Amino acid sequence: MGFGYSFAGAMLLNGVVGEVFDTVAYAMMVLALVIAYDYLLSWVERKVVARIQGRYGPEQVGKYGILQNLADFIKLISKEHSLPKNADKALFLLGIPIMLAIALFLIFILPFSPSLSSSDMSMGMLFVFVVLSFMPLIVFVNGFASGNKFAAISAQRSVVMLVSYELPLLVVLATVCAAAGSYSISGIVNAQANSWFMMLMPIGFAVFFVAMLSELGRSPFDMSESDSELIAGWLTDVSAPYYTLVLFLDYTRTFLGSLLIAILFLGGWQGQFLPPIVWLLLKSFAVSVLMIMVRATSVRMRMEGLIRFGWLWLLPLSLLNLIISYLLFIR
Repeated sequence: MGFGYSFAGAMLLNGVVGEVFDTVAYAMMVLALVIAYDYLLSWVERKVVARIQGRYGPEQVGKYGILQNLADFIKLISKEHSLPKNADKALFLLGIPIMLAIALFLIFILPFSPSLSSSDMSMGMLFVFVVLSFMPLIVFVNGFASGNKFAAISAQRSVVMLVSYELPLLVVLATVCAAAGSYSISGIVNAQANSWFMMLMPIGFAVFFVAMLSELGRSPFDMSESDSELIAGWLTDVSAPYYTLVLFLDYTRTFLGSLLIAILFLGGWQGQFLPPIVWLLLKSFAVSVLMIMVRATSVRMRMEGLIRFGWLWLLPLSLLNLIISYLLFIR
């Protein structure tokens, strides 16, 4: 009897160890993918912006300047790390790592293909956006923790942007989930087997893309980092090594936002001839490049214009998309 219990316990322990090993291995693979994507995207952004604006991009360090980002990384981490005198040091130091951990966790739980995922919760997409909505609040706390008035103003702007653009984002998300008949990520992707939701609800795609630019703080919605008004906003007192984390966070969030757009509107991993994960990454990269082109060709909005655009344009358009989608194919 004792032998039976010990054998069952050993089998259970082996199963737990195996699951932990698989989870850690998958997490390391996702982290390597994020690092590679972020590095490539940062190089592409410099090249695309330079080409659009008639300038030379990086071209001296490595073939086509591909090693310039590595050189910048080494330069940044080799500089002195310092903290503002009046800062709440614990909050100031923990803000960026917490945001980075949240972004990496959300990418970790997103399935990259039907057979490559850590989990597929029945309310997965809703869970992702609930967690994502905490990002601007952490920016708010981090801005006030620095003890700098410019960072404090930036923190207040981040909350205003959250309120103005979170509602149309969630209205479009609810419309997509209603059309798919599911809040699970796999269910949303499978519902687009015959037609992408971008084709079925182009208004919703446009509203979601613009609102996601605001959610990610990318141009022309980078009011919380407006260098012409706030020096560098909530990043004013960030030292060079810490700024390395900020850059990694920025591109990781862009990767996350691009993945969400590709899953919700571009059919996710649906495609022919190529592995599913390749299709998802290609679609995500195309969305990221589109975000870069918007940055290179647009000017930063004024604060009152940003609020007016969110409430008077994006919210009515998201409701219009909901009504049209309901009448055409949700019903």
